Formats: sequence, structure tokens, C-alpha cells
Amino acid sequence: MSTDQSSVATSSGTATATPGRTRRGPELQKFALLGALLLLFLAFFIATPNFLTISNISGILLAASVTGILALGTNFVIATGGIDLSVGTGMTLFSVLLAVLGTSAHIGLPLPAAILLTLVIGALVGMFVGFLVSYMKIPAFIATLAMMMATQGLSLIITSSTPQYFTEHAWFRQVATGQLIPRIPNAVFIFAVVALVAWFLMNRTLVGRYAIAIGSNAEATKLSGVNTRRWTMYIYMTAFVFTAVAGIVMASRLNSAQPALGVGYELEAIAAVVIGGTSLAGGRAAIGGTVIGATLMATLNNGLQILGIAQEWQRIAVAIVILIAVWGDSVRRNRAAS
Repeated sequence: MSTDQSSVATSSGTATATPGRTRRGPELQKFALLGALLLLFLAFFIATPNFLTISNISGILLAASVTGILALGTNFVIATGGIDLSVGTGMTLFSVLLAVLGTSAHIGLPLPAAILLTLVIGALVGMFVGFLVSYMKIPAFIATLAMMMATQGLSLIITSSTPQYFTEHAWFRQVATGQLIPRIPNAVFIFAVVALVAWFLMNRTLVGRYAIAIGSNAEATKLSGVNTRRWTMYIYMTAFVFTAVAGIVMASRLNSAQPALGVGYELEAIAAVVIGGTSLAGGRAAIGGTVIGATLMATLNNGLQILGIAQEWQRIAVAIVILIAVWGDSVRRNRAAS
């Protein structure tokens, strides 16, 4: 048996031993999340009957799709005990690159080819960030903070701070906003497919198993024969591919690339991840919970907007949700330790 294969058994055992003993905990947490989501729906419906219209629910699902895809990728990084502050501006950069590659008179690639190239670039950027974290030993917080600033600046430089439109590709907008099933945006189905892919990667591949193992005990994982630096780089690469997918979906949703967009999405993505049950300390990930968490965040933002709450107060509400989620994560970890 090779080193990697033997270490899979070790890390898999480490990752699954605790959930096996406390299997009811995560399941109860998911039911509690669903209950909180339903209560939130009920509260906003009581406050304004316009909340539960079909068009508004469709808008919530569309917004949850982008945030959710970002959160699914962020899951892999947070599972290692790291953090990614660049997902929002990274999403914007990838949407800008797609527009430049697919609509520029100087490049003008066929849009499907531009989409594939954008995903490849996303993987390369993620590999670079993973290299900074794993080989250069730069803390994930600093590395991704620097990347957040760099991607924000690059988006503005590449476009000269001018929005880029996909006017020559009428079909592209239908990728996210079209409706194969009436009243349900296609972005929802993309989100569902991406969630299934994320679940498979997290639970059935080395990327997910090593993310959990590194987050649980990086030193023990290294001593078991796993090249933790190389796999950390792969984990960040995986996460940034999800960010690139979110950028493509966002570009389709807006039918444009908005270079000033993106700041704030990282907070919502992290909140969705933590609310969903992934531990900020690493060692645990919850893909299903993240899907619910993203929907809850989108519902909260939508409901506050319908109620006419000023955007600055919406930011405060999101901050409160993040604090509650982190406090809940701390309580769970303390109970598990005792």
C-alpha cells in the first residue's frame, strides 16, 4: 500500500470517528437550521405579505445560489483551519476575466472556451494562494487579505473601472436567469449540482479527507506520511475553482461584469459556512448545512431590503449573525472537548 493510500485510512478514521460517536449532533443541527429558516420566512411574511410572492422567493434562491457556491468552496479552506477573505473580490475578478476573454475585440474567444479558461485561471490563482500559505508559511488570513486587495485592484485595472457587458452573447444570461422549470432560475440547479460536487469532493476524495485531517491535527497528519504542504495547495486550488464558478454565475445573472462588485460577499460566505456547522477551528465540514446557511443569509438580506431597512443596518445584522454563529461554534467545540 502506498503512503497516500495508507494515510487515507488514517485520516479517514480520524475524520469519521468523532462524527460516528455524535452522529445525532450534526443531524439535529441541520433540523435546527431548517427550523430557523422557516421561522425567518414566517417572521418576514408577518411583517410584509409581499415577502412570500413567487417572484420574491425566486429572487432569494437566485441570490442564495451565488453566495452558496462561494460558501461551498470556502468550506474546504475553513475545514483546514484556514480562512479565505478573497472570495468576494476573487469572484469579481473571474467575472471580469470572463468578460475580457469572451468579449474583447483583441481576444474574443468563443464564450464557452472563455468559461473553461476562466476556471483554469481560478485553479492557478488558488494554487498560488495555497503556495503562499503552505510553502511560504504566510498565515491564511494575511495571504487571502492580500489577495482580496490584489483581485479588487486587478478588476479595476483590467476594465479601467468600466462595467463589461455580454451584449453579443444573448444566450449567456439564460445560464443563470433562464428557467428550465417555470419560476425556478437555472442558477438554482447550478447551485445544486455544485453542492453535490462539493459533497463528493469532501466525503469521497483525498482533497476532502486531507482538509479534515489537516484541520483536525496538521502535525499528526504530516507524521502519518501525508505531504500536508502539497495537499494544502490543492485544497486552496479546489476552493478557488468554486469561486470562479460563482464569478461565472454572477456574470450571467447580471449579464455583465461589474469591477466594483464583490466586497462583502466574503462575510456572507463565511457566515453561511459557520452557520451550516463547519468549525472555524478546522477539522469539520458540513456541505448540507452550508446550503441551508446560504439560503438563510439570502433570506435575511432579502427580508431586510423589503422592509426598507437601510443597507448599513443590513451589514450590522449580518455581523450579528456571524457573531452568533461563531459563538455557537465555540460552544459546540467546548462541549465536544468536555
